[in-house]
Parts: sequence; C-alpha cells; structure tokens
Amino acid sequence: MEIENKKALVFGGTSGIGLATCEQLVEKGADVIAISRDPSKANSVKHNRLSFESCDVRIEDEVKQIFEKYAPFDILVSAATGGSRAAGPFLEMDMLGFKSSFDKLWGYANIVRYGTNYLSSNGTIVLVSGAPARRMKPGQIALSAVGGAVENLVRGVAKEIAPKRINSVAPGVIDTPMFSQEGEDRKIFLNSMTEANTIKRAGKPEEVAKGIIFVIENEFVTGTTVDVDGGWINS
Repeated sequence: MEIENKKALVFGGTSGIGLATCEQLVEKGADVIAISRDPSKANSVKHNRLSFESCDVRIEDEVKQIFEKYAPFDILVSAATGGSRAAGPFLEMDMLGFKSSFDKLWGYANIVRYGTNYLSSNGTIVLVSGAPARRMKPGQIALSAVGGAVENLVRGVAKEIAPKRINSVAPGVIDTPMFSQEGEDRKIFLNSMTEANTIKRAGKPEEVAKGIIFVIENEFVTGTTVDVDGGWINS
C-alpha cells in the first residue's frame, strides 16, 4: 500500500505506540485522525495533516459515530488499551480486575466490527497485541489471555474480510507512559524486565510503529502477528 494521501484512523493515537504511529503515517503523507479518551495528552503535537478526536472504544455508539464522521478511510489502527489491566497470580487475582483487562479486546472487537465496512476495498487494519500472548512471565496471565484472544481474532477475521487485510503487532517491553516509574527507578524497572531478552533494553515506541507501518505497506501480509519484542519470546 502506498500511504501517501491515504486517510488513517488511529485509536489510542495520543501517546506511546499509537502517537508514534500517527507521526510516522504523517511523515509518509497520510491524513491522520488520532483518537483516544483524552486527546489533550497530545496537545503539544501539531501538524496540518494530524487531527484529534475523543472516543471511548468500549462504547459502541461512540465508535460508530467516529466511523460515520470520517468514512471512508484506508488505514485503521488500534493501540487503545481500553482500560486497566490486572497483574499477579490468577488464583489470587481480583476477578473484576481480570475482567477489566478484557476491555482491550472488547474495544478492538468494536473497532473491527464497525470499522471494516467503512474501510476502502484495499484497506488494512492493525491491532496491537503483546509479547505475553505467546510467552508469559509470572503475573502476566491476564495480559496473555487478552493478547491471545486478540491474535486469534485477527487470524479468524482475516478470512472474512479479504481482500481487505488485518494483522497484529506484538510489542515486548516498550518505554511508554504506560509505566509510571520515573528517573532511576524507571531505568532499574525496565532493565529488570528486559535482562533476559536477546536485546537487553526496553524498546522505543518508534520501533513498534515501524512494525505497524510494515504490515500496512506490505500487501502480501494478512492474518498474522509481527513481533517487535527484543527477543522476548525467545528468552
């Protein structure tokens, strides 16, 4: 796909991986709408081909309104987490926390279900999964279960929507605002999370965005997951 002059919608597009993806799409000449529950997070980002919208991906009517407003479009990306995510041993986990982790899946389901019909005939969808989907570490069963569901959704939907395409990109530990630690505490935390990886550092949002751009541009890729994880799944 030639990205120049295409229209792209990016949910979760005002911080971290989503914002990096918006910036790279703009650099390639796309008109981009960055969508999140709090667009003000990206107030400092200015470009005449980038605009912002507010939407909670868990609310079907809000998602539908976004699609109706901006249809038709060529590229649909979601890096929206949907809400909080639970961590820790499953048998000790608060079940409401476990259930809330699946808000990411329900948000993705809304985006794919209601967005596909507005996608151009050769359009493409990209969802952001996560390395724990296939190799979890202690305390990550909620992340793994949700990520596995996302990747299975992608594989199944790919056959239904062809020739339109859908793929997922699975990041490892990425240095984004998702982690609250600061300063030296942040450095120690990220190092501890990646010390067993082949590449012993946290990834950058821009590196994951390049993986998203790859599956957008490559028209011979659909129904699959691209890992951008520093060797997480081999560790």
